[in-house]
Amino acid sequence: MATTGHNNLNAKLVLLGDMGTGKSSLVMRFVKGQFLEFQESTIGAAFFSQTLAVDDATVKFEIWDTAGQERYHSLAPMYYRGAAAAIIVYDITSSESFGRAKKWVQELQKQGNPAMVMAFAGNKADLEEKRKVTAEEARVYAEENGLFFMETSAKTSVNVNDIFYEIGILRDRISGRSCWK
Repeated sequence: MATTGHNNLNAKLVLLGDMGTGKSSLVMRFVKGQFLEFQESTIGAAFFSQTLAVDDATVKFEIWDTAGQERYHSLAPMYYRGAAAAIIVYDITSSESFGRAKKWVQELQKQGNPAMVMAFAGNKADLEEKRKVTAEEARVYAEENGLFFMETSAKTSVNVNDIFYEIGILRDRISGRSCWK
């Protein structure tokens, strides 16, 4: 979709987080409405696009789903450079993934686009009985770091479309900056 007016926007969005947090599952649920019980690990990154109507605008998300394995970490700046938005994903059943998600936030705050909309997503909300990270702990961290926070479940689709929609709404606070075309 070409930018034909100020109500049609293209936005590069990157998903970052540890391996196994459900980044690819979130994207597949959002783009295709599907959930695969056994999702293959992403190698490097995968690209998707999805258009969403947000208020009076149409936002075309150009989504980069990055690999979570440590060996691909050095490639991440190539994907988040120039991004309008990022979703940093952790698994609510893994304190380790929460800690690494915080490291992604620090990296984006230092090296990412300063106008970037950042969402902090606690995925696998359907696994409440295995929870290791409370929603309150994540919410406080997100507020302290200027992040939008939401818990999601790619499996049950809870809040999946909502998190992308909210990112589209939050664009208003930075629209007119070069990352939203």
